[in-house]
Formats: sequence, C-alpha cells, structure tokens
Amino acid sequence: MAADTRLRAVCVAGPSDAGKTTLVERLVPRLAEDGRVATIKSIHHDIEVDTPGTDTHRHRTAGAETVVGITPTTTFEVTTHGKDAPPAADGDTLLEADDPEIQALSRTLERLARRGYDTVLVEGFSQSPLPTVLVGDRDPATVGGPVVGRGNDEIDDLVDTIRTLEGVAI
Repeated sequence: MAADTRLRAVCVAGPSDAGKTTLVERLVPRLAEDGRVATIKSIHHDIEVDTPGTDTHRHRTAGAETVVGITPTTTFEVTTHGKDAPPAADGDTLLEADDPEIQALSRTLERLARRGYDTVLVEGFSQSPLPTVLVGDRDPATVGGPVVGRGNDEIDDLVDTIRTLEGVAI
C-alpha cells in the first residue's frame, strides 16, 4: 500500500439497544457503492465464535495463535489477541493510545487497510479518536473523537458526511 493511502473509518457509538447495529446495516450498502466496506464490532464479553469440537477450534485450543477457516463461501480468522492483549506494535500505531482496547482497534484497522478496504464502520470503541456518529442520547463529551453526525440524521446526510471524511493515513 502506498504511504499516502487513507482509510475512512468512523465509529457508531451509543448506549445499548439505541440502534447502532441497525444504523450500520443501513450505512453498509450505501457506502459499498464507493468501494470495499468492513465493519468492526466491540464486544464487551467473551463469546465462542468457533464451535467446540470443530477442527479449527481444535487447532486454536492446541495453541495456534491464529486460525483461518476457509469454506466455499466464507473465510474467517480467529486470533487469540483481543482487547486485553493486542499484538505488539511493529512501530507507530495508526491510533496513538496507551489503552489496550484502542491499540487492538488500531491493529485491526491497519490489517483492513492493507487488505484494501476503503471504509470501516466501527460499532462501539467510543473512546477512540475516530470521527463518531452518536446514536441515542449519548453525551458528545463522553466520546473520544469528533461528533460528525447523529443516528437520527437523514441517512443520505450521514452517507455524504462519511464520504467526505479525510480518513486516517496508512
């Protein structure tokens, strides 16, 4: 990737059940008209994403740091590094932070940028310095990035705003 490549990334933040996922579902197809879109979801509790007993689960529990499963229609990756223990930095991080959660987000954005994504919608990670769309009655002072829209804004206006974001330099 060229040094001047930019990745548009925006957080969608708000309280639980405020409509963040519904908004992401509405934004993805519109933004996909412009290029590749990825999403990142902050999950505050551990979940099992790899069914116990499957070969990929067995690989992971045997000690593999990363397991990639490839099916006829889907590729998935399970990596042991989460928010509590993000992989070590090779140098400067995309999003400067001491917070392990933001470091994990930064590493993920870097991987997605290297894979050629144009836009990433980040559900949660409200303390990141990324531009943020607030959903529900969240106080703008409680988020880490500049507020660029609200969940009740017209979808066309939100899409236009995201399209004009400068993006993060990669």
